[in-house]
Amino acid sequence: MLFGLGRQAAMDITAKYCNKEMEAYGSCVASNPSTWQSKCHELKIKVAQCTSSHPVIQKIRQECSGEFVEFERCLRENQDKPTSCSPHVARFLACAETVDLSGAGLSLPHLPSPGLSQSQILN
Repeated sequence: MLFGLGRQAAMDITAKYCNKEMEAYGSCVASNPSTWQSKCHELKIKVAQCTSSHPVIQKIRQECSGEFVEFERCLRENQDKPTSCSPHVARFLACAETVDLSGAGLSLPHLPSPGLSQSQILN
């Protein structure tokens, strides 16, 4: 189970840096309501490739890997009560906010504050 807050941060980054790929995929899905899973598969892969190879995401993964690993571990160990992992996702997002992207000429879209309540963090 994923936290809505983490997913929103990922969507903000994807929308900012992979807009062309997201637009093409969204248009394909909208144009093919009953067959989008097969017809839009290649475009979905392009979105995934863009997000996984983008320097911003790579830098966040590198500098905040410890926080993210702890968050994933917590989710695995608490599958029946993911709300107990709220502090972990907050630490990861706080780390992501502090990653220095200025040297690469990159900027991170504003991520939601990690101080949100559990009901705001979960979907």
